[in-house]
Amino acid sequence: MFLSRIVLRDLDSIDSPASMASSKKVVTRDEWERKLRDVKIRKEDMNRLVMNFLVTEGFVDAADKFRIESGTQPEIDLATITDRMEVKKAVQSGNVQEAIEKINDLNPTILDTNPQLYFHLQQQKLIELIRAGKISEALEFAQEELAPRGEENQTFLEEIEKTVALLVFEDVKNCPYGELLDVSQRLKTASEVNAAILTSQSHEKDPKLPSLLKMLLWTQNQLDEKSSYPRINDLTTAELQDPSI
Repeated sequence: MFLSRIVLRDLDSIDSPASMASSKKVVTRDEWERKLRDVKIRKEDMNRLVMNFLVTEGFVDAADKFRIESGTQPEIDLATITDRMEVKKAVQSGNVQEAIEKINDLNPTILDTNPQLYFHLQQQKLIELIRAGKISEALEFAQEELAPRGEENQTFLEEIEKTVALLVFEDVKNCPYGELLDVSQRLKTASEVNAAILTSQSHEKDPKLPSLLKMLLWTQNQLDEKSSYPRINDLTTAELQDPSI
């Protein structure tokens, strides 16, 4: 966040008439690092950012250790993280019915108030039946559980048609919707479940850190048009690269 503020502040200064009249402004490494040192970030704010990431992503053991070491209190009961991760793991493993039961044990209003999530779980259940080769059971499930929802919602109907299309092809590799059987589809459904549980707990569904990194990239792209400066090209190391002159 502090880097974004610095970049935006520099953008304001570069937008001045005097700056626009000249070529791209060059900010040296010494000047840039001096600006960084001038920005004071409270350790408590950094700790809360770390805790937010650990809680949202479900790293319960790491969150508990960080709580003890830093004294940073999580915004939710850490015990609920374990329950949420069990639900997520069940979906990722293809045990959709188990996931539904665990969601209802955790908070029965989640599925009652989120018909789209419930549909996607039922769709995932159909996908798992097809994956297991239980064709008759899959057809029956689609007819009894999913078809009525498709009659009420055009988007749901289109998703049902794509999923049932998997039954038409002997080799799903030839099916245009074969990606539904990929592990990525399970992860997508699990992510949606995770977000819904977090929302029900009045917690952000996404960690703050990735959003801040996206903001950093955006502000760098804006500044690139007007200035040469020490840029962060690799977010994993956050090393400053000397500006090209």
